[in-house]
Parts: sequence; C-alpha cells; structure tokens
Amino acid sequence: MRKYLLASAFIVAFSAPAFAEQFYVAFDPASHKCTMMHDIPGDTMKNMGGPYNSKEEAEKAMAGMEACAK
Repeated sequence: MRKYLLASAFIVAFSAPAFAEQFYVAFDPASHKCTMMHDIPGDTMKNMGGPYNSKEEAEKAMAGMEACAK
C-alpha cells in the first residue's frame, strides 16, 4: 500500500507544474490591438512578451507597452 501512495505522490508532484497557467501578450498587426493569450502567439501575431505567471502581471506589462497603449 505504501508503494502505491509513494508512486501517486510522485506523479502529482511532477505533473503539478504542467497545470500552471501562463499568459502571453500578443499584438495583432491587422487590428493594431494587443491581447492576452494562453498559448505562444502564432505567425499572424507578434509576441510582445511572456510568459507571465498571472493575468494581473500580464495586464500590467501590457499597460506599459507603447504598441498596446493605443
């Protein structure tokens, strides 16, 4: 029984960082607007920064970016 509990603890410990939420700030040249996203921006959008560990951190960074302030 202890073997199974130990194995479960290791699985949870190693998989927990995979569930951490990250945010990226991307600039869309077509609409000239910035947006936050959970994935790395693709080819049509410019990556302005990230990864940020919280939504508040990404919003603060986005407010300070010149391209996003317009």
